[in-house]
Amino acid sequence: MSAALGLYRLQQVDTQIDQIQARRKWIQDTLQNDINLRAATQAYAVAEAGYTDAARILKQSESEVEKQRIKIEQTEANLYSGNVHNPKELQDLQKDVVSLKKHLETLEERELEAMLKAEEAEKEVNTAAAKLEQTRATVNEQNRDLAREDMSLSRDLERLDTERKAAMGGIANAAVNIYDGLRKQRRGIAVATVSDSACDACGTTLTPAQQQNARSVTQLVTCPTCGRILYAI
Repeated sequence: MSAALGLYRLQQVDTQIDQIQARRKWIQDTLQNDINLRAATQAYAVAEAGYTDAARILKQSESEVEKQRIKIEQTEANLYSGNVHNPKELQDLQKDVVSLKKHLETLEERELEAMLKAEEAEKEVNTAAAKLEQTRATVNEQNRDLAREDMSLSRDLERLDTERKAAMGGIANAAVNIYDGLRKQRRGIAVATVSDSACDACGTTLTPAQQQNARSVTQLVTCPTCGRILYAI
């Protein structure tokens, strides 16, 4: 068997290994960094923070309204208790009641506004929670499928590793070293076939002598343009 043929078969195996490794890397990246899940989680966190803030403001508004009502009750109780007889003091108390009730209306309006905002924020957080749950379910199902695929690819790699060792069995170390160097330089393609009197990798037209040399059993012939090892099928 010619060295070029041995390296060509080795490259076929290595190409499959490269494809599987690239796919497995994509699977691992997908499993660890799911964009949709991160987006749904972030959206829920924002909605939850908004609801927490709205609920705090509502509680504060309710407390202010309650305090104002107590003030009104206390002022009215003092006004109608019969303990105050001075006309000026009675008039002042009446004015206080009017002022307190007017401010109560303002506080109740704020309370209503806060209530509406809290209800809207609650709807948003519920929607975000449902979206997050749905996304998690989808991701979990997808992850199970990807995990099964990854296991299958791992078994394929084991098989290809055995095939690679077998393919290297009849190739000289010097030829393998040249092959490995070209794979690094030429984006994984070290061996190019001769097709229609040309290098199949870069398209350079080869002379009859170069084509004949590519069939040599004893030597490696490289493309004059791209430098890849030529193999004439």
